[in-house]
Amino acid sequence: MAILNANYIASRLQDAFPVLYTGRDGRVAHECILDIRPLKEETGISELDIAKRLIDYGFHAPTMSFPVAGTLMVEPTESESKVELDRFIDAMLAIRAEIDQVKAGVWPLEDNPLVNAPHIQSELVAEWAHPYSREVAVFPAGVADKYWPTVKRLDDVYGDRNLFCSCVPISEYQ
Repeated sequence: MAILNANYIASRLQDAFPVLYTGRDGRVAHECILDIRPLKEETGISELDIAKRLIDYGFHAPTMSFPVAGTLMVEPTESESKVELDRFIDAMLAIRAEIDQVKAGVWPLEDNPLVNAPHIQSELVAEWAHPYSREVAVFPAGVADKYWPTVKRLDDVYGDRNLFCSCVPISEYQ
């Protein structure tokens, strides 16, 4: 089922996002790798921007830049329902439409729903100076029942390079 789910996603998204590592028949294995590099070169929107925007849509971001830099690796499990797969696909297609808005100049590269994602509750009630509405920011799927992230973007590179483990010593587990 995981292979079927990955191929369903790949086939539905291939016109919006190039899919890497397909076989002769255009199929993928248990994961599909979406190539964001051409979009980034064309629009300035990165895989990180897309990953963070997915949070506004209620999804945990897929693996970024592995095994190829500038990509998103989507690995649906066998337990994902078709309804949930379609909800993810709809979110990705809506995000592609948002990228097209940036490309068309409707939203500037430095101030749009993608580069400002995720959007948190305190932003919703604060002074709003963005060129897009609050509704676009926090209810992109048009559904009021959503996950609210508690923090804005963190410095991912700093966090990766300065890991602070608060775990108990291994000896405590023996």
